Order: sequence, then structure tokens, then C-alpha cells
Amino acid sequence: MLEGQNGLDWARWQRIARAVEDLGFVGLYRSDHYTNANPPDHDSLECWVSLAWLACNTRRIEFGQLVSPLSFRHPTMLARMARDVDDLSGGRLTLGLGAGWQEREHTNYGFDLLDLKQRFKRFEEGLQVTTRLLHSDAPANFSGQYFRLHDATLLPRPQRRIPILTGGNGEKKTLPLAARYADEWNATFQTPENFARLNTRLDELLAETNGEPRLVKRSLMTGCVFGKDDAALKGKIAARGRTLEQLRERGIVVGTANEIVEQLGKLSEAGVQRVMLQWLDLDDIDGLEALAREVLR
Repeated sequence: MLEGQNGLDWARWQRIARAVEDLGFVGLYRSDHYTNANPPDHDSLECWVSLAWLACNTRRIEFGQLVSPLSFRHPTMLARMARDVDDLSGGRLTLGLGAGWQEREHTNYGFDLLDLKQRFKRFEEGLQVTTRLLHSDAPANFSGQYFRLHDATLLPRPQRRIPILTGGNGEKKTLPLAARYADEWNATFQTPENFARLNTRLDELLAETNGEPRLVKRSLMTGCVFGKDDAALKGKIAARGRTLEQLRERGIVVGTANEIVEQLGKLSEAGVQRVMLQWLDLDDIDGLEALAREVLR
């Protein structure tokens, strides 16, 4: 998983995408931001344009955004783009949607972030609009505070049922929305113990829904500090300005290959079905190759 606002350009995106495809990783995901939460600003390759390129220039890997804020784009436009990019790729997109959170980019580029209550009201309306357009063949009608539809039809129809992912750890707002609308819930930076607790809560919410409970995939996006050996690992930990224990307490996967495998196993036992490892050094292709060689074996 790449932070696209941290210097991603076409050369880096194409180089990383080809490496991920060739090295055997399951997928490639990226953030959808205009810029960083704090200065300085860096290159930030537009998310959906980059996904369209990925759909046409890779054959195997799954991909998507973690996540596209409903504050940036109208949900009908997101649904149209998701349909087309998914069709281009032969059905490899996961559509990640979120409420938005980063104040600086909303201020700098003129978007309304809204207070937390209204932000999640808008998010839920956006989820309703998106799911109706993507998952129902009937013309859609919707009248909300933020979005409205009248006999809206998405044509051509998607070639498959595009999965929708919602991201976040909130028990009062995020998890209930995941239980109602999502095909996948993506937590961020959680220890196995915390993830297991949130996972149980999502099970409870799904059991409370009317009718047959839906199946919702469980995933985790978290940081990754990988060293090819102990010396390399110590250098990378020192660069983070924290101890190994402090990083792991934040849910970050840290270690050499065997330690990474052990931590991923504990996450699997906690209910994580797939992990998106945040790779911050966009030029460290050697590290990606070592991670694939030692961990994916």
C-alpha cells in the first residue's frame, strides 16, 4: 500500500506496479489524497487516473484505493469510474470509500470536510447512492440531504458485482456502516488483540441485521518496517524515531523475514484475511524484492 501524496509520480508508480506484479504480491493499493496533512507538499499522482493505467498495464494483481473520500467526488462519478476501471482490468478492483478526514487538503483545495456528524451523514448517503447504482439493475431514486437521484441508471452495467470497502476503526460510526453496506471492512494500524475485539464487534453488528447476515471480508492496512538482516532493521527502526516495541504497540509489522511471518500469522489468527502493508520508501525496489523473496515464499 502506497501513500500517493508522498512523492508518487508516473515513473515511481509504473516501476512499483511492475515489481508488485512480477514478484508475486496479491495486490497493490494506494491512498487518495491531494497532499499531506502537514507541509511540505510532494508530488501526488491523481489516484483514479493511476488506477486506469494499472488496469491496462497489469494482468494479475488486485488493486484499489484506501480510500476515496466522498468529500472529493460525487458518488455517482465514483460509481461510473469504478465500473469502467473494473471492466478494463477484467474484474480486479476493490472500491474503497471513506468519509474524509484530512483538514489541510480540504482547506487548501476548497472542499467542505464538515463536522463529524454531518461528514458521516454524507458518507452514509454516498454509500447508499453508490451501492444502488452498482448493485441494482433498476433505475435508482434517492432523496437525501447531500445527494439526490431520479431514475438514475448506470449503463453499461458493470460486468460483475464490484466489491465496496469501507475503512476505519470507529465502533460507533464506521463499523455499523460496514455492517450495512460494505463487502469488506479495512481496519488501520491495529494490534492482533485490538483487531480481534473490533472483528467480534462487527460480527455482532452483522448478526443484528434483518434477514440473513452478509459476509464481510476483514482486512488490515498497517505500517511495515522490514529489514533484510538485523543491521538493516536497526537502521530502519532508528529512522522512525521509535523503538521496536513502540512500533509494534501501534500495530506496525516490524522485523526480519521470520519475524514478519510470525506477526502476520498472529493477525490471521485474530481474523485478518488480508494485509495491505504500507510501503513508505517509493524508491526501495530492492526492499520489495527482498520482502517478496523472504516472506511470500
